[in-house]
Amino acid sequence: MNPAAVQDWRPTASGPMRRLRAEVNRLIREFFLARGVLEVETPLCSSYANPDPAIDSVRLADGAYLRTSPEFAHKRLLAAGAGPIYELGRVFRAGESGSHHNPEFSLLEWYRPGFDQQALMAEAVELIEMLFRARDTAVESMAVSFAEAVERACGIDPLVARDDEVAAVARRIAGAEGDLSRRESLDLLLSLGVATSFPTARVTCVYDFPACQAALARISEADPRVAHRFEIFCGPIEVANGYDELCDAVELEARLAADNARRAASGRPEMAPDPRLLAAARAGIDSCAGIALGVDRLLMALGGCADIAEVI
Repeated sequence: MNPAAVQDWRPTASGPMRRLRAEVNRLIREFFLARGVLEVETPLCSSYANPDPAIDSVRLADGAYLRTSPEFAHKRLLAAGAGPIYELGRVFRAGESGSHHNPEFSLLEWYRPGFDQQALMAEAVELIEMLFRARDTAVESMAVSFAEAVERACGIDPLVARDDEVAAVARRIAGAEGDLSRRESLDLLLSLGVATSFPTARVTCVYDFPACQAALARISEADPRVAHRFEIFCGPIEVANGYDELCDAVELEARLAADNARRAASGRPEMAPDPRLLAAARAGIDSCAGIALGVDRLLMALGGCADIAEVI
């Protein structure tokens, strides 16, 4: 290709958006410095990929993988006694593109030993509200359980309804046909049946996800139908996903094996679990809560942008 023929060389983010990103990065670091949370840097590449069936890792020519999150490295640091930590950096996910997705994006991830999901939700909302105030913008916030949010919006209790009942409502809301797993149905109920009605000027926390959507969150001892997992939305856009972290080594290995079984069932390659993560869990990770926040999506909300290209 003749380089002179390339016309779309200009960055898609405007000057004001580039300055907003720099300001947000500065304020994030000040927020955690004031709270005694240590900034860390962990590798972008790993010999092991993320086995989460909803995520595909980018593989390099030498067989290594670009990280989809610093989660596993952070858990090794937690097992080594690092205490509260955070990282602000780039992560990579194959096949993710669209108005709210890009294969490379900025992620803020942090872990709080001794916190539960409620304490971490409160801290995350405090951070988000602070960033809006810096833009002279006020936002309200609220928290609601997954079950209550879905029952209000979709007219079905996701904790007691049968699989076929949940799937029927999900197909109706999504205008979809064919078979849906319970996980897929619940995802559609939240994303299309619930979140689309969240007000633009509100930060909404949805907590206590159904146990089948636990990922790497702890199952509630008080109600084993739910997991201590939450998501945070700015308006209708999901910006963060957090857990009371699963620290039991045996259960963690079983969850990763179940993830790989779902990958195999969908015809996708299995990903060997990172043995260093499992060794760290066996060594012991103290009770903690962790969260990953998509900085680019938060910038979209702060800047009133409709497309992620406007902030990158």
